[in-house]
Amino acid sequence: MVAEVKSYHVLFYGSPAGYQTNRAQIQLSDGNRKTLAWIRFNDPGMFYENDYESGGIIRMHLPSAMFQNVLDVLRNEKPVYIYFAQNRGFLSTSMEPIGEAE
Repeated sequence: MVAEVKSYHVLFYGSPAGYQTNRAQIQLSDGNRKTLAWIRFNDPGMFYENDYESGGIIRMHLPSAMFQNVLDVLRNEKPVYIYFAQNRGFLSTSMEPIGEAE
């Protein structure tokens, strides 16, 4: 199932170990503020979970180096979609014309 993301919430975890093996998390929600996904970010050397979907919520795991890229897409692109397929989370935009100013 593909769902359109309408809002997001950012959370950073302190301490050398982070929280539940994660350094930061972005929660993605639909237009009714229902949680669609948690994109979790891990520093090098931290335990890395596989992506999975449970209870209708996608858990997607990326390296911390990708945090700014994901945030940039959420801030500047519209529409943005999240879905789970082939045991992986996917964050995507729709097709856009070349040279479109943001």
